[in-house]
Amino acid sequence: CPSPGQRAAAARELLLAAFEDLSQEQLKRFRHKLRNAPEGSRGIPWGRLEGADAIDLVERLVEFYGPEPALEVAHKALKRSDVRDVAARLKEQRLQRERSGGRPVPPAPEYKKKYRQHVLQLHAKVKERNARSVKITKRFTKLLIAPESPDPEDETLGLAEEPEPRRARRSDTDTFNRLFSRDEEGGRPLTVVLQGPAGIGKTMAAKKILYDWAAGKLYHGQVDFAFFLPCRELLERQGDSSLADLILDQCPDRGAPVRQILAHPERLLFILDGADELFAQGSAEAAPCADPFEATSGAQVLGALLSKALLPEARLLVTTRAAPPGGLHRHLRSPQCAEVRGFSAKDKKKFFYKFFRDERRAERAYRFVKENETLFALCFVPFVCWIVCSVLRQQLKSSQDLSRTSKTTTSVYLLFIVSLLGSAPPANGAYVQGELRKLCRLAREGVLGRRAQFAEKDLERLELSDSVVQTLFLNKKEMVGVLEAEVTYQFVDQSFQEFFAALSYLLEEEGAPEAPAGGVGALLRRDAELRGHLTLTTRFLFGLLSTERMRDIERHFGCLVSERVKQDALLWVQGQGRSTAAPEGTEGTEGLEASEEPEEEEYEELNHPLELLYCLYETQEDAFVRQALRGLPELALERVCFSRMDLAVLSYCVQCCPEGQALRLLRCQLSMLQEKKKKRSLVKRLQGSLG
Repeated sequence: CPSPGQRAAAARELLLAAFEDLSQEQLKRFRHKLRNAPEGSRGIPWGRLEGADAIDLVERLVEFYGPEPALEVAHKALKRSDVRDVAARLKEQRLQRERSGGRPVPPAPEYKKKYRQHVLQLHAKVKERNARSVKITKRFTKLLIAPESPDPEDETLGLAEEPEPRRARRSDTDTFNRLFSRDEEGGRPLTVVLQGPAGIGKTMAAKKILYDWAAGKLYHGQVDFAFFLPCRELLERQGDSSLADLILDQCPDRGAPVRQILAHPERLLFILDGADELFAQGSAEAAPCADPFEATSGAQVLGALLSKALLPEARLLVTTRAAPPGGLHRHLRSPQCAEVRGFSAKDKKKFFYKFFRDERRAERAYRFVKENETLFALCFVPFVCWIVCSVLRQQLKSSQDLSRTSKTTTSVYLLFIVSLLGSAPPANGAYVQGELRKLCRLAREGVLGRRAQFAEKDLERLELSDSVVQTLFLNKKEMVGVLEAEVTYQFVDQSFQEFFAALSYLLEEEGAPEAPAGGVGALLRRDAELRGHLTLTTRFLFGLLSTERMRDIERHFGCLVSERVKQDALLWVQGQGRSTAAPEGTEGTEGLEASEEPEEEEYEELNHPLELLYCLYETQEDAFVRQALRGLPELALERVCFSRMDLAVLSYCVQCCPEGQALRLLRCQLSMLQEKKKKRSLVKRLQGSLG
């Protein structure tokens, strides 16, 4: 039999769950009904009821009547207060607890079914970047997902045959089910990390997993409830919330049995989308909470879930850009990592046919892109593939020459934005240019301040409300507020925000008082922690600095770009020579074999030279690259698993190298899938690409 203390605790839990479902008006009415004492008993003095909140009322009732009578009194007062649904739920939960001997009761099967149907309705359609809604089953194209790449420590660089890469699987139901499958030792991971670059399809894959779970295709008999938590939105959310609040926000009604749901954490799946956002500027360093009902900041709730301080038995599916994200991995317990590699050649073709619908146009567009080897390689990223298709569709409609489509990510984005502005309603050219400058400023403020959501006052301050560029590039979102709906805006895609932030440095007028503080030099000199966050912005910046792109900016936007910006970028690259040189005493791989494994925080430093090469590749300007590389007498790349794109970047930069440049590859290997007939070592592959 439960002890008196256990009975009191159970009564408090049931009462609090009931009172939390009441509005302020209903709670006020309930307090007044409590004034009328039950027959044969004394009532709680009004002085102790007036102004009491839900927690106070629980204490007053249990203290005044005792655990069991308090439940009966509350049940009758709720009925008299005309909140019969809450009264009925309190009675049912009380009976269930009595039948189970005081143990937590799992949610009824009817509610599980109701929640699944709610998720199916909520996520049946996804919004495309042009604000058109399409069915997720129609838009989702399978991606390649591979287990975490093995450490290249044991691989020999010059082998005639490259090591067999771990098998990448297409993201179907079987692959998603395998994410939480048992390992060779019989253990089942509770945390799975999906990592990959921007636009690769991590969020879409996460939403498809949620949708497939609700449809009964995934984790059958293992997961009762799955919740999608967008980290960036929760970090920017005003005020404190508990995990219980976040769960309630996703339920179909405010009467969800949250306590019963949380009482069985081993049956829960939390999908944390964009978890790398949490570790910027020490957001996750605050002490995590261990109580799912404790109202605190979004950073503390998310950090507690990731570190397993909160609901350690729950399953987590985490998406992140960084690979591997050092800050994130320090907080995870025994994570299983998988890499999202984007589209295979077969899936690229499927995407084109889904996008165009018209078979003749799809075939023409696909054939053109496939013949452009570099552009075809870029299309492994789903978002870039979508942009390429959008640009080609515009060109096919207006019978333009498809060869205008360029071959770097930056040039594809620029062409897409120009085509969107060209399709907008006619307006004064100078007026749109002014709007574009303001939009770029908004993007830059957001990127540097790590903000993705903007309030209406932000748009009003920059005079962007109801502007052409707001309609084209910002999505409006209404969030439920305390008194009224809160309206926020965000860029149609995070990568667009980063592109416009980069463009701001070229559009800014010298000496303009409204320009954000700090020029391109301030951006490039940011410390190593922020460097990872600014990676895509920096790549876009270099891509826009090519002579051809600068001419495009002047022609389309009527802005004269200062050569000073390009000179600052050049000096910055040349100044990186000291950080890319190999450490003394490492004349070959032998010196490294005996060295200790690098700490996670060193990972970004190891990959910084490759990131520099990506920036230079985006310019596609041989003379600029050659001049920049003169400041880097030796390129040292360590522990890199080269993808096809990595190889294309390295090959281009090596071909632009000045005489006497040294390239040092330390414990590197190929990571991409190879056709069986073309298996070659990294060195032979490099030699072949260099001619």
